[in-house]
Amino acid sequence: MSEFRPWLKKYPHGIPANINPEEYTSVVDLLEQSFKKYAKKTAFSCMDKAMTYEQIDKYSRDFGAYLLSRGLEPGDKVAIMMPNLLQYPIALFGALRAGLIVVNTNPLYKPREMEHQFKDSGAVAIIIAENYASNLQQILPNTAIKTVITTSIGELLGFPKKIVVNFVVRSLKRMVPKYEILNAVSFTEALTQGKKFQIPPHTGKSDDVIVLQYTGGTTGVSKGAMLTNGNLVSNMLQVKAWCEPFLRHGDEIALCPLPLYHIFAFTVNVLCLMSFGAHNVLVTNARDIPSVIKAMQGNAISVITGVNTLFNALLNNPDFAKLDFSKLKVSSGGGMAVQKAVAEKWQQVTGCYLSEGYGLTETSPVATTNPYDGTGKIGSIGIPLPSTDLRIVDEQGHVVGPNQIGEIQIKGPQVMKGYYNQPEETAQMIVDGWLLTGDIGLMHEDGYFQIVDRKKDMILVSGFNVYPNEVEDVIAAHPKVLEVAAIGVPDDKSTEAVKVFIVKKDKSLNKEEIIAYCRENLTAYKVPRHVEFRDELPKTNVGKILRRALKES
Repeated sequence: MSEFRPWLKKYPHGIPANINPEEYTSVVDLLEQSFKKYAKKTAFSCMDKAMTYEQIDKYSRDFGAYLLSRGLEPGDKVAIMMPNLLQYPIALFGALRAGLIVVNTNPLYKPREMEHQFKDSGAVAIIIAENYASNLQQILPNTAIKTVITTSIGELLGFPKKIVVNFVVRSLKRMVPKYEILNAVSFTEALTQGKKFQIPPHTGKSDDVIVLQYTGGTTGVSKGAMLTNGNLVSNMLQVKAWCEPFLRHGDEIALCPLPLYHIFAFTVNVLCLMSFGAHNVLVTNARDIPSVIKAMQGNAISVITGVNTLFNALLNNPDFAKLDFSKLKVSSGGGMAVQKAVAEKWQQVTGCYLSEGYGLTETSPVATTNPYDGTGKIGSIGIPLPSTDLRIVDEQGHVVGPNQIGEIQIKGPQVMKGYYNQPEETAQMIVDGWLLTGDIGLMHEDGYFQIVDRKKDMILVSGFNVYPNEVEDVIAAHPKVLEVAAIGVPDDKSTEAVKVFIVKKDKSLNKEEIIAYCRENLTAYKVPRHVEFRDELPKTNVGKILRRALKES
C-alpha cells in the first residue's frame, strides 16, 4: 500500500489496492479481446440503429486498411471531428489498429481553434462530419492534412432513416453549410474501398503515444496531452476494478450523452464499458434533452455517465421522472463538480446514487471517485483509484496532513507521458512523477478528498476548461477594444460563466458587438455571458492586469 494511502486499510467491496497494467499489451489488445468475447452482443447504438461487436470489428478493420491504403503510416496523426455517431468508434478503432495516433477534436471548434490544433499536432488526415466541413475548408491549406473523409449524420443509419435524417439536417434545419473540398471521400466509400486491402497486425507498446488529447494551459495555448497505451489501459483497468462489484459482463446498457471526443467518455464509455461487453447508447446531441429521454425510454439503462448540468437538466424535465429506473445501477458524474442539491434529487427521483469523481485530461482522466453504492461522501471527489496516489502540498512544497489545504498532486500509471512538443510545460506540470494539478483541496480524516478551489485562473464551464488568456487574446483583436480581462463568475447552470472587463478604445462599442464578435471566433462555451465596461483595469506595478482584484470587486 502506498505511503500516501495509509488511511485506507482496504478498498470498499473488495476492490484491489492496485491493478496489473500488463493485463493488456495495448488498447488494440483490449479491443480485439472484447470483439472476440462479445461478438454477438450489441456494442453501440445510435438513433435506434445498433451494431454488434462483430460488426464494429469488421468495419474498423476495413477503415484502418483504407487509411493505410491512402499512404498513412504507423505514427501518423489522424483527427476525428464529429459528435456521437456510429462512425466514431469505427474510425477510432480503425485508426488505432493501423497504428495511427488519434487527435480528438471538438466539433464545435471555430476555424482558428481547428487550425491551431491541426498544425500543432501535425495531423495528416481527418474524419469530419459534413456539418463542420466548411470550417475545415477555410483552414485546410494551412495544415498538413491531405486525406479528408466526410460523413453525414445519417450515413450509417440504414434505409429509410438515413434519407430522412439527412434531409432534416441538411434541408430543414440547414445545419450543413456549403463546402467544397477536393478529393474528399465519404465514410461509406472509405469502408467499401477498405475491403480491398488487408490491415497488417500492429503490435503497440505500453509507452507508445496513441492519443493526443488537447487541453488548455495557463498560457491559454491549447496543448496535446500525450496519452499512451499504458496510460489508457491503466485507467481503464482502474475504473473497471471500481465497477466490477456492480456490473455484469455482457449484460449492461450504458447511456452515453457525453461526447466521445471528451476524455471522460472516451475512457469510461469506449474503453472500460467495452471491456464489460456493454451496449453503449450514443446520444448525438445531449443539449436536446428530449432526445436524451427518448434514448432512455427505448433502452433498459443500467449505467449513465454525465456532467452536473446534464443531470440537472434531466431532473428539471417533467418527462424524466416518468421513466423506469429499475435497472439503473451506476450514475457517474465528472468533468465538473456535482452539486449537492442535484445529487440528492437524482437519488430521490431515480433511486440511484450519483457518484462524483475527479480527474484531468492529463490523468487519462480518472484519479478519484466515490463508491457507486452511496457509501461515499456527497460533496467530495471520493478516494483515489487503485494504483493511484494523491497528496496535498502547501505553498512551501511540504506534504500536509488531513484537513489542511494545499495543491492536489497525483501519481499513477494513468498520468500522461507529457505535452506534445512542450518539454518546458511538461517539466512544470510533472515533477518527480507527481502531476501538479493546480487544483486546491484537502483530505479528510477518512481519506476522502475535496476540491476547495479550481486552478487560479481557469474557468470551468459545464465541464470544459476555459482559459482567460485565449478569450482575452480574441477580444483584444477587436479594433474598438483597448484592454480586456476575463474571469469566471458563479453560474447556477454551468458552474461558472465567462465574464470580461473591457476598456473601450471606441466609445461606440457595446456588449452586443462583443458577444457577436466572440461567437465568430470562439466555441460557444467560451463566449462571455457577462460584459462590463470600465475606465481602467487594476494592474501590478509592472503593468500586469490583476484578475484576482477583479474577482474580488
